Amino acid sequence: MPKYILLTLLALILSVPLYANNDAVEFTWDELMPEDYTLTLADLIGEFDIDLDTFDMIDDYSPEAERMMDHMLQVLASAPVREELDGKMISLPGFVVPLEAEQTRVFRFFLVPYFGACIHVPPPPSNQIIDVHFEPGTEVENLWDAVWVTGRLTTVDFMHEMGASGYRLEAYQITPYDWDAAEEGEW
Repeated sequence: MPKYILLTLLALILSVPLYANNDAVEFTWDELMPEDYTLTLADLIGEFDIDLDTFDMIDDYSPEAERMMDHMLQVLASAPVREELDGKMISLPGFVVPLEAEQTRVFRFFLVPYFGACIHVPPPPSNQIIDVHFEPGTEVENLWDAVWVTGRLTTVDFMHEMGASGYRLEAYQITPYDWDAAEEGEW
């Protein structure tokens, strides 16, 4: 057998994900947060002396509001992750926030628990945002369509103008979320 055929076969074998046969565990978004993690309004407001009855009267463009927003974003970006999940195969439903795309084919995106997360400010805590990489890309025509993403989860911080993630997922499968099956309890 010529060398190039042997090398081609070897390359083909090695290109198949080694974890494709592993069973991924279905996760909920709450399971990505440490059990002792809580996020309160006091945490988000921090040391700012704000009367909650007049909170909505603060001018959004005032220096005080900007300092409060910076503090809030820092708190959200530093949410703790569950280190024991590093390397775990998971499957999780969510919504796509594209980060790297060519037209409707998305290669890198944030997976978030609800539609509109990261598009509106503030974003969810970093333990509720997953930086997903999917080399072949996936077609995303409507951002309000939920998907199931399956792959290997790692605990890696990533900062982007859209938000901060505490997890990364090397996806090997992305499928549409089946709302009918979810209502019947199959998900």
